[in-house]
Parts: sequence; structure tokens; C-alpha cells
Amino acid sequence: MGLFILISGVQLCHAQTTTSTYTKAEQDIFDLSKKKWDWMAVKNIDSLGVLFDDKSVFVHMGGSWGKAQELNVIKSGNIWYKKTSVYSVSVNFFANTAILLNDIDLVAVVGGNEVVNPFMVTEVYVKENDRWKMGSLTFSKLLRPVRTTDQIPQQK
Repeated sequence: MGLFILISGVQLCHAQTTTSTYTKAEQDIFDLSKKKWDWMAVKNIDSLGVLFDDKSVFVHMGGSWGKAQELNVIKSGNIWYKKTSVYSVSVNFFANTAILLNDIDLVAVVGGNEVVNPFMVTEVYVKENDRWKMGSLTFSKLLRPVRTTDQIPQQK
């Protein structure tokens, strides 16, 4: 009986978070993040170059670097952010800073090999002159299994 109540409570909490309405500021950041994933998938360097602040930092499993190297990595195809499945998103605001968390599965091509990884991605945006700029993008690998089963590369 106790387990049933616990599961029901978890389901209710999930339902409440997925049906809530967002403020305009929250929706703007969510929309900007979605555009960013789309631009990364199609290697839209021009739009990403405007979004990424000149002092921005990018943290990956294999290292960290700045704006110029991230744009070069995307342009060259060394990392192709092929498909992002976003399962949850949240944002917290601190003055002119927004910190967004995405629970995702990322299908990427890295060094010519397609891989799928579950990540919690932290995006930091700073609002200057009425425009949001990305200051940081950090990928933290999750221990949960991948959920994007239709895009998992076949094991040989």
C-alpha cells in the first residue's frame, strides 16, 4: 500500500510539472535553448556565433574550451550534435542570469562514430542590452540508461 501511494505521488508530481504554465521569461529561455539544439544539429555557425558570448566556455567529456574552438568543432564535424531528445527542462533566474538544466539523450557523431549518451546539460545565459547570450554549456554524463531507443547505434 505504501509503495502504491509513493508511486501515485511521484506520478502526480510529474503531472503537475508537465502541465504547469511558464512565465514569459522562462518560455523565452526554453525556446532559445531549443533553437540552440536545432542550430547545433544543422551546424548553423552564424546563429550560434551570435548566441555564444565571446567569453563563453564549453565543458565536454573530453575537455573544455572557448567560443572559437566550439564553433570550429561544430563546423568541422568533429562533434555533430545530430539529435537531442529533451526529457525535462528547468530554469532559475538570478538578476540578469538564467541557469537552465536539460535532461537529454544526445545522439552525436564524434570522430566519425555515432554515440548516444544521457546528459544533464547546464546552460548559463546572461542578459545584456535586452538580449540573452550564452556564457556556458556543460555536459554532465548521467548514470541512467539511454531512453532514445530508436536512435541507438547498432552494436557490431
